[in-house]
Amino acid sequence: KAHVGRVVAELVRAAKAQGLQPGPLALTLRGDFVRIGSAYEQHKVRSPDCFDILVPLRLPPHLEPQPRCADGLGPCGAFVCGLRARDGWTRRCRPFAEGFCVELQGRSHLSSGLVLRWFQGHLQRCLGAVRYRLQERCRVSLSACPGHPPTLHILPCSDYVCCHISMAVRLIPAIPLGDSLYLTALPPEGPHGSPAPEALWGLNASRQEQRLLGWLKEQAPASSCHLKCLQILKGLRDLRRHGLEEPFCSQWGRVLSSYVLKTALFSLLLQGPLEAWDERFLLERLEDLVLYLRDCLRKQVLMDFFLGNTSIPEAVAPPRFLKEAAPVNLLSAFDGPTLDLVAFQLVSTWIQAPHVIRMYSSPRYLRPAPAP
Repeated sequence: KAHVGRVVAELVRAAKAQGLQPGPLALTLRGDFVRIGSAYEQHKVRSPDCFDILVPLRLPPHLEPQPRCADGLGPCGAFVCGLRARDGWTRRCRPFAEGFCVELQGRSHLSSGLVLRWFQGHLQRCLGAVRYRLQERCRVSLSACPGHPPTLHILPCSDYVCCHISMAVRLIPAIPLGDSLYLTALPPEGPHGSPAPEALWGLNASRQEQRLLGWLKEQAPASSCHLKCLQILKGLRDLRRHGLEEPFCSQWGRVLSSYVLKTALFSLLLQGPLEAWDERFLLERLEDLVLYLRDCLRKQVLMDFFLGNTSIPEAVAPPRFLKEAAPVNLLSAFDGPTLDLVAFQLVSTWIQAPHVIRMYSSPRYLRPAPAP
């Protein structure tokens, strides 16, 4: 983690320095980055060789983002981002709009696709300076897939890092909204394979998740097993995938995404006393989590924990924007038969967990995880 942080800091510093004189109508890097995801939240399943990092961007000084829910325009929970000029929409705003905005329903909105393409090109141009400075410690390269955030590949080439593993770091461009909230580009394909319009964004509340995890760590017993339950369930999900055939294999992974599993854990944690999550009750709590997920799948309802949730502990200090947002059902994009089949397979996996672990934990199946 420390090595990844140093390399990313070098790249972000170089990218910010190259954009110090961008003119008044360009995007720039803010100069910091935010570590997110399971590698930093202590529930990663595989070895820590893949990381997710948010890279906040800065809009031109006279423009402010105005997000709103994209009802009917994309997947549930999608947002569009309008722009408001402090001094009114004048001619000086038009070059930026032409370079980074698209028309949607007769209005100009910030395009996630255009921002992502600019971000990839900007980092690629800055990679030379970083590669030169780091050449004695590691080799770095950048790969990009259309519609996806670029991935920084780090390969240590000396004893600077004790374990010589190749690390992949997904660098996610993010538009800050204040209160530690960000807009990030949606995946290029929705749950049913339909392409998402370039104007759509997803709301990233990773910092709120980390605050909640920190609060739970303070309130729960020192030997709490809640993160271990999440880690084990993610591991069982990944092992079970080996025995499934397409197209259900892909549906299995999308329905039981890591975010869905984490949301179910958060909801269950706040329903009962946290003392019940002591590690000596690991098996009981893991079974509770499986059965809670099964019930959500059968009812076809699992509400996003942060959007529109008024029962978040005040100690976490959720932003007003989250409280006032429309609630989102994370399972609304999937049909009933698919959710019923996932629920059945989930319980079957839990009942046969020892067999699944023995069957799919052999070297034949435990191949290195692909880059994010």
